[in-house]
Amino acid sequence: MSRTGLAFYSRLPIFGRLHACVAVIRDQENFLVIERSDGRGLSFPGGLAFPWESAEDALAREVREETGLIVTKSRLLLRYDSSVEILVNLTAFEAEVSGELRGSWEGTPCWRPRSELLQRILPSQRRIVQDFLSPEGFPTSVVIDR
Repeated sequence: MSRTGLAFYSRLPIFGRLHACVAVIRDQENFLVIERSDGRGLSFPGGLAFPWESAEDALAREVREETGLIVTKSRLLLRYDSSVEILVNLTAFEAEVSGELRGSWEGTPCWRPRSELLQRILPSQRRIVQDFLSPEGFPTSVVIDR
């Protein structure tokens, strides 16, 4: 969501709580994130779901749009409500992907360590980093299928 859209919706949430899905994709000690073109920092690949989409379908669509990658496997990590920026129900999946990495108008995909995520991830996604991306909390068996 752009800065303008975010500012508008945070003041007038005409559709109520939105639903969003993000993918946590890991390669060794680094995580795939989007360096957002709107200057808001880093975010996990993903975005808002259409009302008729399942969380898994929205995840696959958004990851492909933002990164060019195809989700080959996903597992639910966490679902929570956030009101940090806008009212959103956020679903986080750990995901395995395949394909060729590319950017989009939303930003540039890049690999970053957990320490950088803690400093720069969107406020609505910080809970994912704090709860699941610790060495104890995130499975080490996630493999990126290239």
